[in-house]
Amino acid sequence: MIEIKSIINTLSTEDHQKFVNYLQQKNKRKDTKNIQLFKLLANNFDDSKSICKKLYNTEKSNAYHALRKRLFQSLIDFTANKNLEDENSVDMQIVKYILASRTFLLQNNFKIAYKTLDKAERLADEHLLYPMLNEIYHTKIQYASNYPKIDLNELIIKQKENQNKHQLEDQLNIVYAKLKSVLNEVTYKGHVIDFETELEVILNEHNIKLDASLSFKSLYQILAIAHISALVTTKYYKIELKTYGLLKQKKETDKQLFYQIQIVYIIANTLFRNKKFESSLAYITEMEQLMHLKQRSYYKTFILKKTLVEALNLNYNNKQEEAILLAENIMYKKHNDIETLLDLRLSCFMFYFQKADYVKAKTISSKFYHTDQWYIEKAGIDWVIKKNVAELLLYIELQEDDLFFSRLKSFKRSYSNYLNQIEQSRILTFLKFAEQYYLKPESISTEKFKNNLETSFEWITIPEEDIFVISFYAWLKSKIERQDIYPTTLLLLNS
Repeated sequence: MIEIKSIINTLSTEDHQKFVNYLQQKNKRKDTKNIQLFKLLANNFDDSKSICKKLYNTEKSNAYHALRKRLFQSLIDFTANKNLEDENSVDMQIVKYILASRTFLLQNNFKIAYKTLDKAERLADEHLLYPMLNEIYHTKIQYASNYPKIDLNELIIKQKENQNKHQLEDQLNIVYAKLKSVLNEVTYKGHVIDFETELEVILNEHNIKLDASLSFKSLYQILAIAHISALVTTKYYKIELKTYGLLKQKKETDKQLFYQIQIVYIIANTLFRNKKFESSLAYITEMEQLMHLKQRSYYKTFILKKTLVEALNLNYNNKQEEAILLAENIMYKKHNDIETLLDLRLSCFMFYFQKADYVKAKTISSKFYHTDQWYIEKAGIDWVIKKNVAELLLYIELQEDDLFFSRLKSFKRSYSNYLNQIEQSRILTFLKFAEQYYLKPESISTEKFKNNLETSFEWITIPEEDIFVISFYAWLKSKIERQDIYPTTLLLLNS
């Protein structure tokens, strides 16, 4: 049932109707209940016993289980056929050209064969399909001696250039996979790893050069590698934006659209983390334009990521109400991207907290009812730590003594060793000052408190500091200066 629901959740409203039409054409009998089952599941009716009762007037039925299996297979077939019609139609056309040309070659009809292969080459080159180009050049070279008009040396050069591009794409794919594995160890399992050393070791194993001839997929993988490094080290300011210029040098096209959208998303997110909000929003606009191409085929895939970065930019660009409205409108809708959904909810929690609307913040917080381990597996340990710290500050504002002290004790017990190992003990130092303020609010205005605060943290410059670290510190600074949290946060970011 879960697998069927996960597929249905990826379908658009238009796809729902197409799938119903697909089932109608496929059904040979009028009493087949697969359309009824699909509509029930599409409308979030997912209790197996109730569905079985509706369809067969009994809570258990072998016929129901068989029907469910057939619907699952139909969904897979429909998805495969849909992809063939959309993304892979070019691939299929090239395959047809290659197969046809080989038939002509065997019939010694070389002129038509090479004309057909030329068509395949133009199409494959336009779409940067290196494996198919290799097949085309292989076939052209194989029969070149039978067709004098062919320049064999030129073909050999083309094939070698194509092989280099293909090899580069393969190498990037390997590097990306290795780094993602390292990141998963850090983010989702809480293992302490020297990521920068791992990054250097992995990159030294592969020889990678950058230029505008790279495919969008390769460009995405390069940017993703830089993004992963910044994600783990929180050194977003170190990411060079030179690579982004390669994107602008490439011919505008809707090919490899998925990777184009990924690239623009990474750029927008990096610019946000570097506190360049207007520039980030400009890329968000570009991202949305790309999401509308090809009949919005990737719109649902990226809508949460686009909304998250847009809302964060708006919030830190003094447009908090717009940010809240944007997040509220989508953050409780069902979506397969659970990690981004959780990011949206935690962000909205922080928006309300910065607004001093603690009741609304607590409403969102109350929906985080899973264990920390569950959230680590879904969103990563960094997300869990941010959630815990934010909730501790909320308990201070609401003066919920029991919750504050019990959760603070639990947090220290669970994460002190980890934070010390990754050299982020300043989070513990920050919580020590927050606890001191809670116990003795009057102490925060003393020179002793201010001096201790200044000397206890290892601060870096505001442009280099992580925006979320600044946000937490802004809460403490607002207490010292007796100012509201949100304007204090904005003032810190612009200092």
